Amino acid sequence: MPYSIIFILILAILFLASAIRILKEYERGVIFRLGRVIGAKGPGLIILIPVVDRMVKVSLRLVAKDVPSQDVITRDNVSVKVNAVIYFRVMDSIKAVVEVENYLYATSQMAQTTLRSVCGQGELDELLSEREKINAQLQEILDEHTDPWGLKVSTVEVKHIDLPQDMQRAMARQAEAERERRAMVINAEGEHQAANRLAEAARIISDHPSALQLRYLQTLRVVAAQSNSTTLFPIPIDLFKPFLQLEENLEKAKKESPGT
Repeated sequence: MPYSIIFILILAILFLASAIRILKEYERGVIFRLGRVIGAKGPGLIILIPVVDRMVKVSLRLVAKDVPSQDVITRDNVSVKVNAVIYFRVMDSIKAVVEVENYLYATSQMAQTTLRSVCGQGELDELLSEREKINAQLQEILDEHTDPWGLKVSTVEVKHIDLPQDMQRAMARQAEAERERRAMVINAEGEHQAANRLAEAARIISDHPSALQLRYLQTLRVVAAQSNSTTLFPIPIDLFKPFLQLEENLEKAKKESPGT
């Protein structure tokens, strides 16, 4: 009699162990009864019928999955390597179990083929400069294809575009040439502005000769402030004009006098 009670207790414990399941807040359990889906349950305590029921757990949390690097030939025949990351979650746990064998593997394969297809439709410049457009296109296509599986693709981001070495060198030379062109344009604009300023200064000095004298005195003050052992003071030729004029007047007076 005691052995029979112990045996019954063991059977009861095994029954409860196989019948009771506890699901977390982010988990759902798809219940199969004799091979047929009867629904999804959870979270919390789930009671199954041993042998008759089988439960498949599905996580509803956001999944971030890397898309391996793919060899892509762009529309302008440039070979590049592109990788990405995809963010998705399960919206319908029954479809994620029934409609596809392994939704994680299927989504990864679909992302790889879509990445090659979308990136191969554009040129290299578009691939480098229009990432937001490419990301949106990838997200739209993947979301459409995975919707029958009960999935929702929220974001797709292109992570890295690996260019061949010769293409990197060509782009570096192009960027350097562009920088040199901009530097030459800026230098030419500076020279043009400087020439305009000099022309304006020449007009002011021609209209106001005293401005030249003020500039001369200012230059003398700057030179005198420097600690040089020898200082040369240039004298404008205009300072000698009164003396030259006086000499010319004396010569004219001598010629006009009767004694000459």
